[in-house]
Amino acid sequence: MPAPRIRHIALNVQNREELADYYKKIFGLEEKYRGPNGTIYLSDGFVGIALINRPDMPWGINHFGFQVDSVEAIVDATHSTAESNTFGAVAESWIRDPEDNRVDITEHGWPV
Repeated sequence: MPAPRIRHIALNVQNREELADYYKKIFGLEEKYRGPNGTIYLSDGFVGIALINRPDMPWGINHFGFQVDSVEAIVDATHSTAESNTFGAVAESWIRDPEDNRVDITEHGWPV
């Protein structure tokens, strides 16, 4: 089984359009997808940035995610329970690390 790879970092931002334009212009990121809830997904070809807007949560880095071969295997290895995604984004589920940081786990990449 190949090693899991970092798939994305989610930034909770106040103005997704403005930040998307900034990252595209300054860093050459490419827009990959817009989610039904307005999330804008950008990528450098290796790692993605998800620009989310959740005013009920602190601004800045919200979570990061891994693409894995098996969500079930990760859940078993961490002796945890995965929570299903209910926010309309493209990750399947997430777990919490030992310091309660949210870590998305998915078996697929972003839609293209």
